[in-house]
Amino acid sequence: MNRFSRFFTSIVAIFLLAGCGQQTSQDSRDSADGQASQSAAFPIATLDEATLRERISTLASDDFGGRAPATRGGEKTRQYLIEEMQKIGLEPANGDSFEQPVPLIELTADPQRSALSVNGTQLAYGDEAVFWTKRVEESVSFADSDLVFVGYGVVAPEFDWNDYAGIDVAGKTVVILVNDPGYATQDPALFKGRSMTYYGRWTYKYEEAARQGAAAAIVVHQTAPASYGWGVVEGGWTGPQLDLKRTDGGANRVLLEGWIQESVARRLFSEAGLDFDDLHAAAARPGFKPVPMTGLRATGVIENRIRESESANVAGVLRGAKRPDEYILYMAHWDHLGRNFSASADNIANGAVDNASGTAGILSVAEAFANNETPPERSVLFIGVTAEESGLLGSAYFAEDPFVPLANIVGGVNVDALMPTPPANDLIVVGNGASELEVLLQKSAEKRGLTLSPDASPESGFFYRSDHISLAKTGVPMLYAGNGLDLIDGGQEAGDAIAADYRAVRYHKPADEYDASWDMRAMLQTFEILYEVGAAMAYSDQWPNWYEGNEFRALRDQQRAEAE
Repeated sequence: MNRFSRFFTSIVAIFLLAGCGQQTSQDSRDSADGQASQSAAFPIATLDEATLRERISTLASDDFGGRAPATRGGEKTRQYLIEEMQKIGLEPANGDSFEQPVPLIELTADPQRSALSVNGTQLAYGDEAVFWTKRVEESVSFADSDLVFVGYGVVAPEFDWNDYAGIDVAGKTVVILVNDPGYATQDPALFKGRSMTYYGRWTYKYEEAARQGAAAAIVVHQTAPASYGWGVVEGGWTGPQLDLKRTDGGANRVLLEGWIQESVARRLFSEAGLDFDDLHAAAARPGFKPVPMTGLRATGVIENRIRESESANVAGVLRGAKRPDEYILYMAHWDHLGRNFSASADNIANGAVDNASGTAGILSVAEAFANNETPPERSVLFIGVTAEESGLLGSAYFAEDPFVPLANIVGGVNVDALMPTPPANDLIVVGNGASELEVLLQKSAEKRGLTLSPDASPESGFFYRSDHISLAKTGVPMLYAGNGLDLIDGGQEAGDAIAADYRAVRYHKPADEYDASWDMRAMLQTFEILYEVGAAMAYSDQWPNWYEGNEFRALRDQQRAEAE
């Protein structure tokens, strides 16, 4: 999982939660049920446990060195995936190649030579502020940039919301709250209430600030709406930062992106004669207008070390018999953390659960499709993406430079870190209530007596923290689901204990290793269900969509309209 998942903002954290998520409108569900009922019959598949075990064991072995991109272990992983795809009978998906090269840039800000100050007072790097740049330049600087408070920094036409209305922030430094107005008010009629939308993600806020022409964008950290403490910010955004090597060298980004502690924000608001609490509340009300922080000016300089490298996504395809230009997508990240050479004992982060499980699983799903006597009508695309741990970079690269038209991807399934849990009564759907893909999932789950459980912490925005979001924000409907923890033997308490043990002992540690004693029953069942989700689309002509009101629905509608 990505860099910020290292601090337990991952599917593992979701597994520890129980409760209810958002509901979709009955009209949307009725429409989806209608589409699902029209699905053609498809072959049922039974995955082979021994083969799945062998693939997980191989990918998580010490021979693969923790599968870090741009290392010997990473290259070995890529070659292994190609060989397995060839054995299965998949064709190269990227022209005549199984690989899509992903050029990477590593930027490391030197904290001794970099600084951010307001009115001449420097903010303590690490303790008070953390900042970086996406500009691929050895030195980036700006001076005397006026500060402006822009609330949640959101421009969302579907919610009739524009935090930049009536002001030109070109060359200015915008100060932004984390999450979105729905979380702040808990009003289900505002955005999505407690459930975070994509507009609540820090990634979106920096991107929108750049679109508005700001020089710098600073997010105010608050633990509850961020869903993690300052330690996650300090640990995750300092040191080397990987990004894609883009043709513009990051010129379309603001000069400085960063976080500040809430205590720092309160001090700055006071210096500008503003009341932080009053404006915090005002920012969550419709009609909010940006507020200049009169008299405050920011100056920043970032001195970088730059290193280039290259990794690759690995992709194979099973061509459809009737509509080969329409695709069903399965995705899993093959990379993990590699080696920690400062460790005195075992220094390999093997990543058996995260994410040898998902990578091996989509290979087994591919094998199930390839072994069907009746080939799918549509093509089925399988992609092992790289550099997820560094910020979803491989999936982002595919989304930005796809080798198949995104409009022709009917829907997709992302698999990230399936735990070897005993059989459960449920499946967990991350971002529950997002798309009609959930109807297909529910039909297959119900056949096995399983219910669907939403993640109980939708305000944390877990749906926006794994590779599927790279495709979702282009419009492609994506599903993110995993094993439930309401165990048949022991219930939720027993499931929570297993997940807590993984988080404490193995998650992103060398102890995340394959063990022959793993109970594979739930994992196998989950992959068979996810196979059926894809098969329901691959053997039919239906086009599932996002539910009405979802922030990606308009993008998909436009995407499909332009394709037709």
